[in-house]
Amino acid sequence: MKNFLAIYLGSADANAKLEISDAQKRAGMDKWMKWTTDNANAIVDLGSPLGKTKKISADGVSDTRNRMTAYTIIMADSHDAAARLFVNHAHFTVFPGDSVEVMECLPIPGM
Repeated sequence: MKNFLAIYLGSADANAKLEISDAQKRAGMDKWMKWTTDNANAIVDLGSPLGKTKKISADGVSDTRNRMTAYTIIMADSHDAAARLFVNHAHFTVFPGDSVEVMECLPIPGM
């Protein structure tokens, strides 16, 4: 089994413009929690929502923005199997999230 990082992508602007009722929020979180229960054997780290971003470069530290809203680490036999775990996920079927991107966590070279 390999580990995969799933990054939930969205837009702060979309979230701010879309009004979601408390009932819709509860329904979305219920669907998200059902996903976590259904996939508990694959979840390495449920992750969390992500806050504001700082960019660090040779020029120093600055504020920046990106579309990352949350992350989860899962394990699966293949990249395709990992991706299929997120089909119809609440992130984009209930909430205003755009998508989920899944990438393999590769071993550190030489270790």
